[in-house]
Amino acid sequence: MNLKAYYEKLKGSAMACIGFILSPLSWWNDLYVNIPIAYFCAWVFSLFYPDLFMHAFVVSYLATNVLGFVLLHKGIRKTLSKDDSQKVRYGWKDFLKDLAISLLYTFLIVILVKLNVILPFQEYKAIMK
Repeated sequence: MNLKAYYEKLKGSAMACIGFILSPLSWWNDLYVNIPIAYFCAWVFSLFYPDLFMHAFVVSYLATNVLGFVLLHKGIRKTLSKDDSQKVRYGWKDFLKDLAISLLYTFLIVILVKLNVILPFQEYKAIMK
């Protein structure tokens, strides 16, 4: 195997690992990865537009899930041989399926925000006083 092919497989492996970490395929990913990333993005956004915390949280959470699926598929494809890579396509149908799964998870997050389980930092401080 030449160096360039090895580098491409290594790059694909890294993409697939990052994709797996971001995708909702593991039980721990939401608690330790996606929710903190989405929460941080929404918190920063809420500093400027406080009323849009939930919207920013939902969009950020959905984006991390979809990005995870896309990186996982693209990364795995890069690690396969050329013949196998041609058999594994990631088209619109796959993307829409990944989006639908991500939307289901996002719906659960919306419920948590609506029930005030997830709030901006500022509001937690107000509750603690």
